[in-house]
Amino acid sequence: MAAAARSQVMSLYRTMLRESAKFPSYNYRNYALRRVRDAFKANRNVEDPKAVERLMEEGWQTLALIQRQGESETSQQTSLN
Repeated sequence: MAAAARSQVMSLYRTMLRESAKFPSYNYRNYALRRVRDAFKANRNVEDPKAVERLMEEGWQTLALIQRQGESETSQQTSLN
């Protein structure tokens, strides 16, 4: 993997971990963190640029999902208090 692609992958990984850690619920937070770590670990040896590009696109979509879910859970927690 090229250095630029590696830095982009690592940036996405750190961002996904950071966003996953924002879940207020312990169960959701740990599930999201585990899924992110497992997905990146499973694909750590992918070298094909097309496959890396596809996985990055999936990662960005998953990040958007994590952010939406985190926002909705946070707003639900706030409205219950």
